[in-house]
Amino acid sequence: CLALDKAQRLVFDHLRGEQVPSEARNQMTESARIARGDVEDLAAASPDRFDAVIVPGGDGTAKNLHTFAIDGPNCTVDPDVESFLTGAADAGKPVGFVCISPALCAAVFGKSRSPTVTIGTNADVASAIEQTGAKHVARSATDVAVDEANRFVTTPAYMEATGPAEVYTGVSKLVEKVLEMTKAAVAT
Repeated sequence: CLALDKAQRLVFDHLRGEQVPSEARNQMTESARIARGDVEDLAAASPDRFDAVIVPGGDGTAKNLHTFAIDGPNCTVDPDVESFLTGAADAGKPVGFVCISPALCAAVFGKSRSPTVTIGTNADVASAIEQTGAKHVARSATDVAVDEANRFVTTPAYMEATGPAEVYTGVSKLVEKVLEMTKAAVAT
């Protein structure tokens, strides 16, 4: 697992449904808590060490790795995140984007690669993604969008899901497709 060794831009209390402006949290510390193990600093990591990359979604992604949740199609992307993802894509590594992280894919690659992504069926979010230069296709939480040319796989997860079982199905399909692309690259 990789994370930024930086303070979170925003801390959100999901129990109360509100931002906590007085609280500061480190992204690596929070990631290690969730991953229950070693987490490396993304800024020091090289995409060459990995066969593939999968970017989870959620508020943390949309507010810390990029600012799509706040700024929509005019968002900014953390430079270390952009550098890592660009390096992985330039090396032909398959990259999976889950939940709202396809918006990150669009922000990084929209103008340069016009990727095809999905965040589900929300027309407003799809429109914002398309304003980056990416193409959006509607998919259910249990499905994926595959951009073979760019080697990107996306799934809506909780952008569309009504429960964990749907998220599990969609994310499992994403992981299977990313692994399939990884094996195909190794075989050639």
